[in-house]
Amino acid sequence: MEKTGQIDLKKEHKTTLETPRYKYSFIAKMFFFGMDMVAGKKDNLPKAKLLEILASIPYRVWEIRHYVKLTRQFRNTERVKEVKSVIDWGRDAQDNEYTHLLVIHEKMKEDGMKDKWFLHPVVTFLAVLSYVIIAKIMAFFNQKRAFLFNAEFENHAEGVYAGMVVDNPQWEEQKVDNDFVKEYADVDTWADVFRRIMLDERDHMNHSFEFCGKPEMVQKYEGMPSDYSDPKLATPIKP
Repeated sequence: MEKTGQIDLKKEHKTTLETPRYKYSFIAKMFFFGMDMVAGKKDNLPKAKLLEILASIPYRVWEIRHYVKLTRQFRNTERVKEVKSVIDWGRDAQDNEYTHLLVIHEKMKEDGMKDKWFLHPVVTFLAVLSYVIIAKIMAFFNQKRAFLFNAEFENHAEGVYAGMVVDNPQWEEQKVDNDFVKEYADVDTWADVFRRIMLDERDHMNHSFEFCGKPEMVQKYEGMPSDYSDPKLATPIKP
């Protein structure tokens, strides 16, 4: 990830708000509708926590699946490079999504906000299990489509965080004094913390578009991660 200081977070926040959302597929619309049914239509910290609990699942599924491919195809050097690029990206992405979850948890603790009913371990277990099944089925039948669905998910998440910053203007004045959060994003206010998360989601979306063969959908910005120029992302991964 690039240093936050190299990026104008407020400018990118404005860009996100002004950029139309990706035209979601039917399955993506149904997925988001299901989340609204469970967590409510209003985007808030508890709902974002559920979002982050689910966000890392596809990356874990792909990592396991592509390790199997590495074992089977270790003699094919070019194929190994392709497959390993998914594993490397997925590992970084799932770690990043997990960090988002911890950051949100820290903010909720700071605000004295309790988890909603849909964050009960039983409910989250069922939600995770359902998404694991969806992710595995999608990857098995069409890996490129799985990448595209993830791009839709991440595009949605980017919009969620951008909207939350607008809905919580008090974050602009709330200083960050949490060491863990500072380690994630060395910024002054909680508004910029969530803008940084917003931009992380855009990065995940961009990589998903690259891997599914839609590089024209990548939303470039000043200070974006340099690995978009990496040749391994120039060609979409094969199923």
